[in-house]
Amino acid sequence: MAMEYLHHEYMVPIVHCDLKPSNVLLDEDMTAHVADFGIAKILVQEEEIIQTNTLGTIGYIAPEYGLDGQVSTKGDVYSFGILLLETLTGKRPTDDMFSQELSLHEWVIKSYPGGLTEVLDPNLVHDLDFVEDGDIAPINKKGNQIEQVVVSIFEVALLCLKEIPEERIDMRGIVAQLNKIRAQLKS
Repeated sequence: MAMEYLHHEYMVPIVHCDLKPSNVLLDEDMTAHVADFGIAKILVQEEEIIQTNTLGTIGYIAPEYGLDGQVSTKGDVYSFGILLLETLTGKRPTDDMFSQELSLHEWVIKSYPGGLTEVLDPNLVHDLDFVEDGDIAPINKKGNQIEQVVVSIFEVALLCLKEIPEERIDMRGIVAQLNKIRAQLKS
């Protein structure tokens, strides 16, 4: 919600440019707070993209940002998608298992939708009862709410990680999707 505010509600859009786990702080209630705006950029009115030489953190920066320095709110969306995948898989995008041939994003895509238990952090599935025959039950099968929540969060992450920035969901859409998922969990 903080990123939604910065991108859409503040008087001018602010792009964080370095959204990663160490810049998201959790308080005693496990409420997340975005921190470290050291390389943030303010987009002036009517400007959706700016050029910069400032780099974010490898593994979290959007491809267009790393290639030609194009900074936009869609870069933060990409970083948020990586954050979600890292949370769900327990793997950092810079993990030794990832190289030029395979990224965290590609690893998850290869397992989606049928093999998500292969990439899901075992600590998340411990004590949860939504695995059938070694895999997550199909979403269309009446099953556990937790299973549907996990699959839905993976889907939000993948919407954030579209290759073309204009095809990515925006922060308003992310918040709406996550609120819908939360409501599904509470019902």
